[in-house]
Amino acid sequence: MSSDPADQPFDQDYFHRGPYAQVSFARFSQYWWSNRYYALLARRHGPRQGQVLEIGCGLGHLLAWLTDRYQVVGTDVNPWALERSRQVAGGSSHLASNAEELPFASGTFDAVILKHVVEHLAHPEQALAEVSRVTAAGGILILATPNLASLLKPWKGERWIGYQDPTHISLRPPQEWLAAVRQVGFEPVRLFSDGFWDVPYVRSVPPLLQKLFFGLPGGIQAVTGIPFLPLQWGESFILIARRGNRAL
Repeated sequence: MSSDPADQPFDQDYFHRGPYAQVSFARFSQYWWSNRYYALLARRHGPRQGQVLEIGCGLGHLLAWLTDRYQVVGTDVNPWALERSRQVAGGSSHLASNAEELPFASGTFDAVILKHVVEHLAHPEQALAEVSRVTAAGGILILATPNLASLLKPWKGERWIGYQDPTHISLRPPQEWLAAVRQVGFEPVRLFSDGFWDVPYVRSVPPLLQKLFFGLPGGIQAVTGIPFLPLQWGESFILIARRGNRAL
């Protein structure tokens, strides 16, 4: 993957005709609830105030949930996405940056969010080392990535959501991500998942019924903002980790 932000594919075509083609960005959509949920995680497990960085901020909707409490900075590799993010989350700063070379001083941020970013990176370990460098001692990392340990992934086979995006070049099992974050000085605090939302799982059952049956636990978790689903019970591996006094 090129290190030049302008060369990356995460542009208007990616968000409208690629993997996001069927995604609704409307209020109370699954996408809306997801961004609200990650913002609640940051508020609950992060500091009461301070500086928050979202790497791969995309369209800026998660940033917009955080601007009332934090000094928020978003980075992305694509100029089109950054411009859209500026419009959506006007109270935050936006910079073009590759995750593997962050343009910030060491210890700048009290919380860093990597929501479905590491799977797109050719060198995620380098990105995590950079995240550790720019995170203050005691600061938190919120990381989400496709969950190879999902119980229902075998039901989907090659149709599983994690395999549908050709830019997912670093899909790894949870234990490898845990080892990687520990290697750079983070200690896991919470490890959980987000529910079975990648319907249909059963060909003969209407998708709406499957959304109600399979998606209900994840929906409850998203609405309450309380992480309670075990790692295997969902399509995303979600980790909250705290940085020690120094990176390893």
